[in-house]
Amino acid sequence: MKKGFIICLILLICIIVGVVIYFRTNNKKEDNTQNSTSKIENNNKEDKKMSNNQTYFIEDITLNSGYKMPMLGIGTYLLSDSQAENSVYWALKDGYRLIDTARIYGNETGVGRGIKKAIDEGFVTREEIFVTTKMWTSDFNNPDEAIDASLRRLGLDYIDLMILHHSQPSNDVTAYKGMERAVKTGKLRSIGLSNYYTPEDFDRLASQVDITPALLQNETHPYHQSTEMAEHLEQYDTVLESWFPLGGRGNTQVLFDDDTISRIADSHNKTSAQIILRWHLQMGYIAIPGSSNESHIAENYDIFDFELSEDEMQDLKDLDKNERFADY
Repeated sequence: MKKGFIICLILLICIIVGVVIYFRTNNKKEDNTQNSTSKIENNNKEDKKMSNNQTYFIEDITLNSGYKMPMLGIGTYLLSDSQAENSVYWALKDGYRLIDTARIYGNETGVGRGIKKAIDEGFVTREEIFVTTKMWTSDFNNPDEAIDASLRRLGLDYIDLMILHHSQPSNDVTAYKGMERAVKTGKLRSIGLSNYYTPEDFDRLASQVDITPALLQNETHPYHQSTEMAEHLEQYDTVLESWFPLGGRGNTQVLFDDDTISRIADSHNKTSAQIILRWHLQMGYIAIPGSSNESHIAENYDIFDFELSEDEMQDLKDLDKNERFADY
């Protein structure tokens, strides 16, 4: 009897222990499930937070030549060789991939040195850089020599885009045909024009050549929006590029102080320069602001974390006076 009681007691204890172990195990599983669910929810919140923190980068534009061209670049007008070298190097380090120069600027050698320095340091390759230069009017009768000279000064095997610097009806077709020959030999990849301000003048040259101009570079900014030419170029699939995108030296402050531009800049916590450059890109215009100031170069590239609304774009469109600052 006593022995039977002891056995029953042992069995009861075993049952109690088993029940306790069972419930503890299930509670742990529930805790783990809750923790996993909590982690998933937190991750979903993080993913949602990251998706809301979107950027507004503008993709490269494809020219009618088939080559891609960045929408924002560094201009080198009025820069010395040493200034151009530094500006190009700083720009490439900041993320720019479009460089604009010209024979008449006298700084192709400096531009080439800046490119070489960036490539040698390994943070960019030649293939990632888009180089534009321009043939000056006095070279129009000898285009082949002018192209070879620019290649030597730049220290490059090819130039991504060469454009005629000004309209010159007496011999610009001759110069353009020289650029066409250079496209066939691989010295140039794309060719275009600059400072052709009427549809008639553009059509005059385009009707006499074999390769349609890939690009037209004209003075363009909020006070001179090149609307007529931009619309005319659509039939050719020719891109508009803005020189003096910020108004040019001596005129930038006029645009920066404009009430509309200043108001929009304040609303985005951006500078007037950044608002104007963002406007160019959203208009579909390539922009090449020039600077020898390292901080300004960086500032001009910091325009891919916001976008202008339709109303803001309209307000800026309404600023057009069809008035150029330059007379050349």
